[in-house]
Amino acid sequence: MAKSRKGIGCLAIAVILIVIGVVGYGFFKGAYNKFVTLDEDVNQKWAQVQNVLQRRMDLIPNLVETVKGYAAHERETLEAVINARAKASQIQVNAEDLANNPELLNQYMEAQNGLNSALNRLMVVVEQYPNLKANENFIRLQDELAGTENRISVERGRYNESVQIYNQHIRVFPNNLLAGLFNFDKRAYFDAPPEAQQAPKVDFGTSS
Repeated sequence: MAKSRKGIGCLAIAVILIVIGVVGYGFFKGAYNKFVTLDEDVNQKWAQVQNVLQRRMDLIPNLVETVKGYAAHERETLEAVINARAKASQIQVNAEDLANNPELLNQYMEAQNGLNSALNRLMVVVEQYPNLKANENFIRLQDELAGTENRISVERGRYNESVQIYNQHIRVFPNNLLAGLFNFDKRAYFDAPPEAQQAPKVDFGTSS
């Protein structure tokens, strides 16, 4: 009888341990998968940001050449745009860098913001050339650039929103403990400084 009770007790303990193990496995698996889902969403949003920033850089050579045809003596302003574009294109940030290389990400943001500022100055110069503003190729380019700037603003906002959700998730208890265990680190926002918050003004009229 005593052996029977002992056997039942051992079986009960074994069942309890199995249940705890299954529940624990399910908890850790669910937590890890949630981290992965949010992490991948941040990476996806960042890829979209890079796509629209690259689209802006692709438009710049034609834009500069068109402006040069009407305002060739605005050499300093045109060279500033060309140099800013070159600097921005030299810095590449992949998904891994978002968490592991904040210094590189800051350099990337500064380069993109520098390009934004250079374009702003170029558009101010363009205002002085009515014939340039009436040029069909320039009108097409300004429309494409305006659309691209809008997309940059939208995709940057979506990326930052995704980062906010991810960062909040890994900071709350007990996720903060598990995030450290699984090596999920805080992500950086893509925020422009106050002087570069405003996109280049490219939607101006064609009248003199």
